[in-house]
Amino acid sequence: MRKLLFLAAAALLAATPAAGAALSDAIHADMPRLMALYRDLHAHPELSMQEVRTPALLAPQMRKLGFDVTEHVGKTGLVAVMKNGPGRVLLIRADMDALPVKEQTGLPFASQVTGTLPDGTVTPVMHACGHDTHITTWLATATRLAAMKDQWSGTLVMILQPGEEVGMGAKAMLEDGLFTRFPKPDSMFAFHDSASLPAGVIGVTKGYALANTDSVKIDVRGVGGHGAYPQNTKDPIVLASRIVVALQTLVSRENDPLQPAVVTVGMFHAGTKQNIIPDDAKLELTVRSYTPETRKLLLDGIARIARGEAIAAGVPDDRMPIVTVSDAMYTPSTFNTDALSTHLISLFRQHFGDARVVETKPIMAGEDFGRYWLADKTKQSTIFWVGGVPQAKWDAVKGDTLKLPSLHSPFWAPDAEAVISTATEAMTVAALDVLKKG
Repeated sequence: MRKLLFLAAAALLAATPAAGAALSDAIHADMPRLMALYRDLHAHPELSMQEVRTPALLAPQMRKLGFDVTEHVGKTGLVAVMKNGPGRVLLIRADMDALPVKEQTGLPFASQVTGTLPDGTVTPVMHACGHDTHITTWLATATRLAAMKDQWSGTLVMILQPGEEVGMGAKAMLEDGLFTRFPKPDSMFAFHDSASLPAGVIGVTKGYALANTDSVKIDVRGVGGHGAYPQNTKDPIVLASRIVVALQTLVSRENDPLQPAVVTVGMFHAGTKQNIIPDDAKLELTVRSYTPETRKLLLDGIARIARGEAIAAGVPDDRMPIVTVSDAMYTPSTFNTDALSTHLISLFRQHFGDARVVETKPIMAGEDFGRYWLADKTKQSTIFWVGGVPQAKWDAVKGDTLKLPSLHSPFWAPDAEAVISTATEAMTVAALDVLKKG
């Protein structure tokens, strides 16, 4: 019996490299068609919650693969379900919106598209965050798994999500019944291209991977007047400046140094003329954290400091600052469950080799994929990174990412073929593992 078990294990180990090579070869054969799709998506980006062309382009292709497709979930989202016998339910998500950025990559298929923001502003639009690689990988993964149905059992739920860049898409899909109208997942995957890793390298973060993101406005109200007679005013510019400085103590003196936190004042608007003290000044902040406790400390502290500095400046009670935290722009932190993220690191290293898989640090950027796990914390969830920096550019700067275009840069041009092929292989390997028979 022991000899039979040994022979079975040896046969499995021997088959693994061959199976991996077969999968890699199949993805390679798909790449000309996939790159044509990628270039088309890149040249035709769509703003958040305005994604119409993209899901319309992908829906018939998913139906052709055998998926049951539902469009217009969460306004413009798409849900594709494939039931393949008994087993677990796996959700794979890709986001599909682009950014109001004028492309400067010089690519022959660079975007020339313009769009209209909710406030009516007409703007150039670009896939400056690489969501076009996500969409292409989503279809590529669906293609591979549909062709490999004899190798897995369970239910595959694949979603194209709108509005990630504005933090609205995941919430909209959940509110439209993602977990009630469709099979509820046991495990959830997503990936994001990375401007901080060389092309084809996979990064997995354990635990908190991305941050809570809050947008806060402070309307600092004073009493205006002539610049020559400041004694007759309550200068909101001076008061707002005090608030900006005092806010820095939230991170440096009130927050636990071992709990990451960011409070950045990104906008300061006040005044119309050099000799007029205005009635008000306006501040806009981005606030980042991981845990609910740190988030509460920062938001409560902002309100307290704004009011406290106004009282110290002698501002009347009816002119106290108005602090507004935007619910619409809030994105919760993204948490990679320990069991799944740890397993994926091991799985990917076995498949790709140690050199192509690294454990990455959490970052303070936001990503609304975390909402799916927060909707049911009993499930397993992980978002991982796939490096997109062309190897020649990475080598030229010796891996110094400060010298490279970042995500959201008008110059961001990932090595799309490396991202898509690597991410497709990683997604397929992970899916086959989750949905393995028995």
